[in-house]
Amino acid sequence: MAADITLSLKNFLAHKTGLRFLFFGGKGGVGKTVMAGATALWLARQGKKTLLASTNPVHSLSGLLDLNVYGQITPLPGEPRAFAYEIDTRETIERSRREIQEKINWFLRFADLHLKADDFVEAATLNPAFEESAMFENMLDLMFGEEFEVYVFDTAPTANARRLLGMSRVYSLWVNKMMKSREEAKSLRQLLSFSQKEEADPLMDYLVKFQERIGRARKLLTDPDLTAFFFVTLPEALPIAVITRFLSWFYDFGIPVGGIIVNGLLPEPEGEAVPEFIAHRRDMQAEHLENIWRLFDGQVRALVPLFGREIRGLEGLEQLMARLFS
Repeated sequence: MAADITLSLKNFLAHKTGLRFLFFGGKGGVGKTVMAGATALWLARQGKKTLLASTNPVHSLSGLLDLNVYGQITPLPGEPRAFAYEIDTRETIERSRREIQEKINWFLRFADLHLKADDFVEAATLNPAFEESAMFENMLDLMFGEEFEVYVFDTAPTANARRLLGMSRVYSLWVNKMMKSREEAKSLRQLLSFSQKEEADPLMDYLVKFQERIGRARKLLTDPDLTAFFFVTLPEALPIAVITRFLSWFYDFGIPVGGIIVNGLLPEPEGEAVPEFIAHRRDMQAEHLENIWRLFDGQVRALVPLFGREIRGLEGLEQLMARLFS
């Protein structure tokens, strides 16, 4: 089957030497974290200072690496160019909470409304998307920091990754509407006021800066020379369906798709009688592989076997790296 790969992951990255932001996503349980880890290790050994970062609220990097990387950028032992980081959103959430309270208080004073901001803040920060917003902000801080040559992101399952990466578009629409409303409110306030003095508008200043930040984020996320999103799948119906469902969204949004990695392939039998269960599983995988070639022709970057042992630690990642970049 390897002969059907038109452009391997190794050759893809060799052609895209300027890539700085690599995202790995797919259905839960398909092996996103280990593929991101092996890729980050390979890039570091090519001489690039590389950060492996998790944007998945259910972090598993520390478990994979047998190293606590939660909340702090941590060098990998014996790898001078490889670092790992499970993003801790707690500090960002608290900072965002304070900023929201400050802005709501200012707005209430601006509108001459004698209400307390606490209830508004509570409603805003209890929204399930609030943590994703904090994760998005942390991700952008990393991308804008330019401390590393390459950033490899282990993302949440695809639906969450879609929302996370799509926030730049949502934020952009929201900011544009907010700025329009602020301009209209400011014009009306000046019209009704006896004073022609120009009032400071910290909320508008914030919106302008935020618009610039989101514009920069969208530019990076949609640049095919800088960014690539890789889908990881098993040769099974459900994870393939997930890719089929979301692939067009990534294209429509403009996020460059780097390709697809097929994980968990059963190895060829070696001369022994194959148990019926294994034979059925191999037949099933062969059928799904045909479907993968048909649906994603030219986009498959690697076929990775099912290993006899769980991939753990740098030794396990080295074993995977040898197959992923063969």
